[in-house]
Amino acid sequence: MLGSSSEDKNERMRRLAAVRPRLVSFARLQLRDLAQAEDAVQEALAAAIEKDDSFSGRSGYETWVFGILKYKILDALRAQRRDGKWQPLGNELDEDAIDRQFQQNGRWQENAKPSSWGDPEAAFLSERFWQVFDTCMIALPDNIARVFSLRELMGLSTEDICREMGIKENNCWVILHRARLRLRACIERGWLSEDE
Repeated sequence: MLGSSSEDKNERMRRLAAVRPRLVSFARLQLRDLAQAEDAVQEALAAAIEKDDSFSGRSGYETWVFGILKYKILDALRAQRRDGKWQPLGNELDEDAIDRQFQQNGRWQENAKPSSWGDPEAAFLSERFWQVFDTCMIALPDNIARVFSLRELMGLSTEDICREMGIKENNCWVILHRARLRLRACIERGWLSEDE
C-alpha cells in the first residue's frame, strides 16, 4: 500500500513537471510579465504539492493544478491593479478580416464555413490536438487570448472579466467571438488538415 502511494506521488511530480511549461505560458498570457507568471506558477505548484492529499480525482490532475493557478493569477492581476502596473486591453484593429467571413444576412461565406471536427471527445484526448491548441492560443493577439482564457479556461463570468479587465460587456462578447473564430480557423489549419 505504501509503495503504491509513493508511486502515485512520483507520477504526480512527473506530471507537474510535464505541465509546467503550459502553466507558465498560460500565466504569462494573463499577467504579461514572465517573472510574475513564473511566481504564480511556482506558488500554484507549491500549493499542489502541499495539498496533494486533498486531490480527490473528480477531475484530471492537471485540471486541478490549473484550477489552483487560476486563483494565483487572479491574485496577481489584482496586485497589478493595486500597484498601478495593470495593462488595460488595447483595441483590436482587424474587424474587417472577421466581417469578411460572413454574408450580409449573417450566414457564413461559402469558403469560410466551419469544417467538421469529427468526434470532439476523441480530439480532446489527443496530445496532438492540445499542442495545436496551445500554438493557436499563443498566436492570438494578447487582448483576445487574455479574455478568452479568463472565460473559457478559467471559468470567469462575463461580469467578472469586465471588472478585472476594465472593459464593457458588449466589448467582452465581441472579443470572445473573435477569439473563437480565430481559434477555429487556426485549429482547422493545424489539426484537421493533418487528418484529411
